[in-house]
Amino acid sequence: MAEFTFELNDDQKQVRDWLHGFARDVIRPAAAEWDEREETPWPVIQEAAEVGVYSLDFYAQQFFDPTGLGIPMAMEELFWGDAGIALSIVGTGLAAVGVLANGTEEQIGTWIPQMYGTPDDVKVAAFCSSEPDAGSDVASMRTRAVYDEAKDEWVLDGTKTWATNGGIANVHVVVAVVDPELGSKGHASFIVPPGTPGLSQGQKFRKHGIRASHTAEVVLEGVRVPGSCLLGGRERLDERLARAREKARAGGERVRNAAMATFEASRPAVGAMAVGTARAAYEVALDYATTREQFGRPIIDNQGVAFQLADMRTRIDAARLLVWRASWMAATGKPFTSAEGSMSKLFASEAARDVTAQAIQILGGNGYTREYPVERMHRDAAIYTIFEGTSEIQRLVIARALSGVPIR
Repeated sequence: MAEFTFELNDDQKQVRDWLHGFARDVIRPAAAEWDEREETPWPVIQEAAEVGVYSLDFYAQQFFDPTGLGIPMAMEELFWGDAGIALSIVGTGLAAVGVLANGTEEQIGTWIPQMYGTPDDVKVAAFCSSEPDAGSDVASMRTRAVYDEAKDEWVLDGTKTWATNGGIANVHVVVAVVDPELGSKGHASFIVPPGTPGLSQGQKFRKHGIRASHTAEVVLEGVRVPGSCLLGGRERLDERLARAREKARAGGERVRNAAMATFEASRPAVGAMAVGTARAAYEVALDYATTREQFGRPIIDNQGVAFQLADMRTRIDAARLLVWRASWMAATGKPFTSAEGSMSKLFASEAARDVTAQAIQILGGNGYTREYPVERMHRDAAIYTIFEGTSEIQRLVIARALSGVPIR
């Protein structure tokens, strides 16, 4: 078992420095343009694919890092460059995690490569869980999947929302209800292959931040997928549903559903994204405070500014440590008995929101303009307290884990 350490090994440092260089030289110079355009930065994704940053092999290497630190380290560096572009680069990973968490070996080998494409023909993927009336309340999901036994096909109908890469993806992973009586326990995940009739893009959202990342509704009207596109297979689904029905009759323990398995695996990674954005804003503020002069001296000489920077750096480091702890626990098979994954996402996301606001304050009027990047970083940081479980939901998860009480 990998020992927990605060020190990256030589290989990890090499990867970190390589990613930092890509973020500095490729992502950051393009950030303002694609934020203004509010479009998917295909040229940047293409360049990321050409150098190996956007590839199945790269993410697999980081995902299977025995220390668990590969993914959070990568997320921090890329999101230090720019959150919107970085999310366009890593957004496919959520769909890939959905397949890894729930799929068979054959499904993993078949579909994940198609999510990324090749450097000459880049593709993206989308994970579709949220709905207009079912975000955090996954039990209210309405998208249905009905099995057509005669054709060995599943028929999907419904509308998904807030889907990163929704509608433009080559492969969509869709969470749907297969047994309404079981609530959230009656969900399953399905692969919708490229070009499947009945799937279309609905509204594309114009967002406050992360504007270089495509977010849209996905409409499913009589979408038919082969039986082999049920993640995990029919036999595993039937066994899971049977256990859920038995436990429901007995009033037994809660059963984890497919969407929640994906979110549990990804929450520390979202925390790492937040750390990257917060660190970027802090560095801009620190540089500004040491060079900007007022009343004949750098503004960092003022205790009010210096103390803000001290608090910012402390919160960033604390957030990183919580993310690293949760990532190490997940990689080494230690259960989140106190909801450590949710803790890391909660603290890091709120740290990013607050640190980026402090950065604007330190830059004053300049921080409020688009001539400096901190206003964009602050807009981007707002999403971390919302997606993949709001801060309120994280607190609920933590409270339930600590108390054992089904708090509502």
